[in-house]
Amino acid sequence: MIDSYMQSRPAHIPVSGLVRCLLLSALTLAACAIHGARAADAPAPDLTQLSLEQLLDIPVYTASRFSQKGSNAPSSVSVITAADIKTYGYRTLADMLRSVRGMYVTYDRAYSYIGVRGFARPGDYNSRVLVMVDGYRVNDPVFDTGYIGSEFVLDVDLIDRVEVVRGPSSSVYGSNAFFGVVNVITKTAQDLKGAEVSAEVGSFDTRKARASFGRRFENGLDAVVSVTGFDSRGQSLFFPEFNSPATNNGMTQGTDYDRVSNLFTKLSYSGFTLEAGHSRRNKGIPTGFTGTAFNDPRNRIVDEQTFVSLGYYHTTGGGSSVSGRVFFGRYEYDGDYIYGAAPAIVNKDQALGEWWGTELKLVKTVFDKHKLVMGGEYQENRHQNQINFDAAPFASYLDDRRSSSRLGVYLQDEYAFRDNWLLNVGLRYDDYSTLGGTFNPRLAVIHRMSESTVVKALYGTAFRAPNAYESYYAYPGQQIGNAALRAEKIKTWEVVLERYLPGNWRVTASGYYYKVNDLITQVQVPDPATGGVLLQYQNLNNVDAKGVEFEAEHSWSGGARLRGSVTAQLARDETGAALSNSPKHLAKLNYSTPVFHDKLRTGVELQYTGRRITTFGETGGFLMTNLTLLSQRLKPGLELSASVYNLFDREYADPVAFDVGVPARDVIPQDGRNFRFKLTYRF
Repeated sequence: MIDSYMQSRPAHIPVSGLVRCLLLSALTLAACAIHGARAADAPAPDLTQLSLEQLLDIPVYTASRFSQKGSNAPSSVSVITAADIKTYGYRTLADMLRSVRGMYVTYDRAYSYIGVRGFARPGDYNSRVLVMVDGYRVNDPVFDTGYIGSEFVLDVDLIDRVEVVRGPSSSVYGSNAFFGVVNVITKTAQDLKGAEVSAEVGSFDTRKARASFGRRFENGLDAVVSVTGFDSRGQSLFFPEFNSPATNNGMTQGTDYDRVSNLFTKLSYSGFTLEAGHSRRNKGIPTGFTGTAFNDPRNRIVDEQTFVSLGYYHTTGGGSSVSGRVFFGRYEYDGDYIYGAAPAIVNKDQALGEWWGTELKLVKTVFDKHKLVMGGEYQENRHQNQINFDAAPFASYLDDRRSSSRLGVYLQDEYAFRDNWLLNVGLRYDDYSTLGGTFNPRLAVIHRMSESTVVKALYGTAFRAPNAYESYYAYPGQQIGNAALRAEKIKTWEVVLERYLPGNWRVTASGYYYKVNDLITQVQVPDPATGGVLLQYQNLNNVDAKGVEFEAEHSWSGGARLRGSVTAQLARDETGAALSNSPKHLAKLNYSTPVFHDKLRTGVELQYTGRRITTFGETGGFLMTNLTLLSQRLKPGLELSASVYNLFDREYADPVAFDVGVPARDVIPQDGRNFRFKLTYRF
């Protein structure tokens, strides 16, 4: 039962504090296990064994906060499965989202950012998509970032599936669910079925190792424990804006490194689920960001995330259920930025977000045809701190320490007013200690024209509160805060057609229009002290966009599968000008098939991204090709895969925000051809 997955996580300071918290929680859960009855949750369906017609009605959770058929969800939903992750060699959540129709990803060699339906503003920090793990909010309370690259808190090998919900979802999730929601659902002990070890090697001197264990004990306790280590030297890169003898002729080596460690555990028993995790990422910054010393490996950022969540789910009978969660989380950012020649100045840029909260939800069927969802959330952000100083000689530039809280209550009614008609109405009220209150509704009319055809008419609004970074971050000569920022709002209208055709075809078509008001945008303002420019976030733009998306899937009896999508979109500001970093066209093609008598499976992925406007011009469109060979049948318990990414070594670059320290740059080069070999063994 998917609802039983939706109990997540929180916390950390030093690891010793996490260990104590885990031990106490584990002992509490174990005590419940000794005296309780064995859980009887139904196993999740094996998505690799379902036909496309069955996939049309695969249960999804995220759209409405309860398990429902995908065709009944009040939004357009895509599901990425564990089988997809293996077949196409996905290394990060960002890799997965690149494959989803209507989405694209920008990478500035520090973090990865989601583009949705033509919107991915340079200078934003992934704050307009809500990212969750088992229903737990990952977006931190300082930058509001939903992390999706190697900085994501979870090893992708622990992912059972990813549900991608398009469109505004503030009616059930509040802020950040602006353009959509990405919910990562983790594996259970039944998925792992014992011990599992994995090792990888790849280009740029990349190495990764993982050890996982999952077991369902006789008393019903379901336990998963996993630890991961990752290390990559990174690519040697050329930056033309630094092409001079004083800066190594624009070449940098050994500065793009990426080192990650992850710890994750999940314990489930009789409706209780305890999840906890910790990740630490040390990433080199090779770009000379904000005018730092180029080709200096000391430029780096460290991100640490910790969470603990204890949730409970209980079915009361008659189609009713109650669930709740308490959680604690901590996010730490520590950046070292090197300025000047010897003796260089080490500038320390730091942030701390620490929060705790609770959730409660009731799902109840009334009058036979009404399914009500009622719930509330409270989160207290104990620390939203931002600090900047020079280490030696010491000089303080920013010491901003804040706290805040938010409260949200929501109600949703799914009403089957006829056998083939559904009306889904939702409303949520959010109150922020910093902004006040806001209401956000959602309305969906869903008509099942036949067993294989569904039409959805959707309307919804969403909001995003300005985050602490946008409001209060300041650094002399580079950026100033803006405490007067208002929440930005969006209205979206959409029509979706989902149809299963004879011959095992599934097609999805959608058309949408959205309008954003009071968009928070990074702009350049005069610096009265120097006569130069500073960056500041302001409520300036109104944006509207329209687009169409088409996707088709086909499966053959021999096991081959095909999925392709085409997107045409146009996002413009209030003057009618097209937005930067907004491709008008996207196309995706995924094909996999067994070869050599089913001993191997080949996965081929093609991704086309159209031209994008930058600060000074535009990037050309490009076609990316990835190839993966997967073997799961050579020997019992042994799994091998080999992947080549950017197979044809296509040169391309992603747009980035204006940088006061590097004013001539508006794009960042991306990786050329690279490979990965992976071995997994199950005991």
